[in-house]
Amino acid sequence: MIAYVDMFSGISGDMTLGAMIDLGVPVSWLKKELSSVLKGFQLKTNIVYQHHLRATDIIVDVSEEDNSSRNYKDIKDLIEKSSLPEKVKENSLLAFKKIARAESAIHGKDIETVHFHEIGGIDSIVDIIGSFLCVEYLGIKKVYASIIPLGSGSVKCSHGKIPVPVPATLLILKDVPVKPSDAATEIVTPTGAAIITTLASSFGEIPEMRIKKVGYGSGKRDTGSSLPNLLRIILGDAIRDQKKTSAAQKETIHIVKTNVDDMSPEISGFLMENLFENKALDVCYVPVQMKKNRPGIQIEVMCRKKDLDNIIDIILSQTTSIGVRYHECERFFLLREKVFIKTLFGKLQVKKITNPDNTVRFVPEYDVAKKIAKDKKIALKDVYNQILCDAASLDQSS
Repeated sequence: MIAYVDMFSGISGDMTLGAMIDLGVPVSWLKKELSSVLKGFQLKTNIVYQHHLRATDIIVDVSEEDNSSRNYKDIKDLIEKSSLPEKVKENSLLAFKKIARAESAIHGKDIETVHFHEIGGIDSIVDIIGSFLCVEYLGIKKVYASIIPLGSGSVKCSHGKIPVPVPATLLILKDVPVKPSDAATEIVTPTGAAIITTLASSFGEIPEMRIKKVGYGSGKRDTGSSLPNLLRIILGDAIRDQKKTSAAQKETIHIVKTNVDDMSPEISGFLMENLFENKALDVCYVPVQMKKNRPGIQIEVMCRKKDLDNIIDIILSQTTSIGVRYHECERFFLLREKVFIKTLFGKLQVKKITNPDNTVRFVPEYDVAKKIAKDKKIALKDVYNQILCDAASLDQSS
């Protein structure tokens, strides 16, 4: 199941949660799941109509005094100690980290102790964690999103009157495509920005899909726009090309690069191990000639969006680099898995790779072949050839 988040009138936490409930998430289930993290609130929904379009408006009714001034560490501890599903925890922590980084940069305070003010209230925590719970409930595996429209004017907050888009929203939306709108107020909140940048794999046109459901979540402001203040989420199945049943898979990834010319080669080995341990998809070093005619290396790391911030942190903390650059791109890859096959050397682990035409091939594991070559005192190339020969025989017999 995939989802397309159509932000024709922006996005906020309550609009996201309302659209998810409109798609069929039971309010009673959501309240029960959230109650394992937070107390002192009730969830209420109303059916509203904007420009004659039916939508769900959700209200988080806080039933006890809430100081609305939790810091990032408070919320992080709340999530980590909860019984939420791991994926929900991961997304929630990432979303709040985005907000904390933005607030930290704006106010010049340490990320762990920066206060969230409005975003630290129970209603905002419910919106963020609740949205990720709904994604799990609906079985959404991948999220696409439209280009984000921004409002204008100003809004009042705990710090006074500030311009729209508010500074935190702008920092969270760094490197995300945006466009102007005719809205005369805030239509993308920091909460909404954090949710969509955590979930979406790409921003642009709707993907090829077979539509199953459409949900509308209502905002609460009069935006002054010609469009209704609604968020639309379209749920469906991805359409696969029936003419081409290629086994090649496609996904959106990020490439991170930096150049260094003053780092010990010993650090390079440690860095590569550390990056792979932290879910880097690939790491390579390329020799480059840098300024003042110094030889250096270009560090290039491939990773998924959810791991991007952590990968950047590792590079900046473990190397002499003072800055990195990154970009989003698409990659095609072949399915692979580790299997055991019978060979002249016994039962060995190899990689089984499915080719684009759905045939399979087997590739020896280097460490396995190396051990055999050393133990039996034979050439590594001969070990490879024998394993490949045994694998080919296995393939033909099957």
